[in-house]
Amino acid sequence: MRRIIGLMLRVAGPYRDRFVSSIRDSVIGSLAQAGAYACMLPILYELSRPQVDAAAAWRWFAVFAACYAVEAVFRCREIGFQYTEWAQVIESIRLRLGDRLRRMPLRELERRATGDLTTVVGGNAVNAALGVSAVALVFLQMVTVPVVLIVVFLAVDWRLGLTLAVVTPLAVPFVRRVQRISGRGFRRVDQADADAASRIVEYVQGLPVFKATGQVGESSVRLQRALHEQTRHQAESQTQAALPALYAAAAVQVGVVAVAAVGTALVLGADLTVPVLVAVVVGAVRFAEPLATATTLTAMFEITDAAVERVVEVLDTEPMEADPDARITRFDAEFDHVEFAYTDAPVLRGVSFTVAARSFTALVGPSGSGKTTVTKLLTRYADPDAGTVRIGGVDLRTVDPSEIYRHVSVVFQDVYLFDDTIRANIAMARPDATDAEVEAAARAANVHGFVERLPHGYDTRVGEIGGALSGGERQRISIARAILKDAPIVLLDEPTAALDTESEVAVQQAIDALVADRTVIVIAHRLSTVVGADQILVLADGRIIERGRHAELLAEGGRYARMWEAQTRARHWRVGAETARVGSDNGGSDG
Repeated sequence: MRRIIGLMLRVAGPYRDRFVSSIRDSVIGSLAQAGAYACMLPILYELSRPQVDAAAAWRWFAVFAACYAVEAVFRCREIGFQYTEWAQVIESIRLRLGDRLRRMPLRELERRATGDLTTVVGGNAVNAALGVSAVALVFLQMVTVPVVLIVVFLAVDWRLGLTLAVVTPLAVPFVRRVQRISGRGFRRVDQADADAASRIVEYVQGLPVFKATGQVGESSVRLQRALHEQTRHQAESQTQAALPALYAAAAVQVGVVAVAAVGTALVLGADLTVPVLVAVVVGAVRFAEPLATATTLTAMFEITDAAVERVVEVLDTEPMEADPDARITRFDAEFDHVEFAYTDAPVLRGVSFTVAARSFTALVGPSGSGKTTVTKLLTRYADPDAGTVRIGGVDLRTVDPSEIYRHVSVVFQDVYLFDDTIRANIAMARPDATDAEVEAAARAANVHGFVERLPHGYDTRVGEIGGALSGGERQRISIARAILKDAPIVLLDEPTAALDTESEVAVQQAIDALVADRTVIVIAHRLSTVVGADQILVLADGRIIERGRHAELLAEGGRYARMWEAQTRARHWRVGAETARVGSDNGGSDG
């Protein structure tokens, strides 16, 4: 529990002082409650004497009432934190998680499954906040009251106190057993919940593919397996802890019976009065109640423990270091002997090149050659393992990613749109943009034409991930977003590669509007789109093997020239194949 409270203090964040204050209030309230129970003994003792001392009885009753008054005050303060600031604690946890995710290296972010992060920010954050607001306080009450009552019993008769002190620890091994089982079980359950959440996200996003392959409903093997594992772990964690919990509760009840038996023997031996025995038995029952509850609430402690652990794990992720004063004022770029690996396999090996401001650089090469990694490092997806990446002469290791993104627009081949209106998706680049500015960006990106045909125009919702729009329409919206942002550096990951001819023409026109008078780096699969580049970098196996303009590289007769020749032949082959098909359809063979 000390470890849990320590973690909770981390999770409480800006509410740490209030949490500590609520713990103090809980301890004082619990001591006052135990004091009130203890006052029952002298009250009953005074009332059971042959000559009742009314003044003494009233004095003890006054102490009894004062204890309850003190408890009420401190319980109100404790509950005030639990019920008025619990929602703020959840919000604070989620905001801090969001900030840490923002500053987390994207390499680390991609390592985590979507469902895993959803579970942390969703259910784990709630359970962690529950722990901050309630679990620790409940635990303190369950410990404080029995400890005080043991002291009182020792004061009344050492034999009663000793009986309770000896018998009660019999429950401890069983409680510890419940704790260990629940701890392991709920961590497995928590991981199973995260896995199931990931599979649900995967199922929803990939539903068209699953339908096409007949893997929907009960045939969805990956989802069904994850849900089965989730159910299995939940059932096992409950079943395995049931018997030890029952034994622990039984041990506590044995303690109550033992105190009643010793007390009865003392009454028969004239060492204790009947009213005091009644008070002792009532106190013993009150003593047993929180201990029995502790066994039941062990599962809650472990749920909280697992949740807090996962939240703290994210909060403890090493953020990207940055100089808050580092600023980018020029818009040239440089790679200086950069090396980078995702795992053990190197992706970039000693890559060096410069990109002049307001120039056009193309990256070409086979899949896996490191092209996309170059663009990711320029947005500080991660820091290079060796060498330096600079923008405007500034080492990106010193620059906050938000400062980089202020000056860089990125358009990827796979477009992600949010389930909102077209207007809202474009305006994400500049939330303060006016409707006129949004429309101007949309016109420049060839968006306005198809938007005019929609029933709700710019207020049309695009669906989840933009599913209500075609690929070309989604791509043009992403380019409109980049145009509205008006960043001086533009990174393009071949946004026309997966489009049909008509969409490609419209998107290419939008790109021409985007890249005008900017520093442009494009990953090119179709070499015809980069013929006019100021420099073309040919990558293979993580190295730059050729560099130069289009004509220069063709003259060298190397890798680029062979790629150009292959693509040229492929284009001619498609035309020839189409001509042959048409000729065959017309019944001719040599027109």
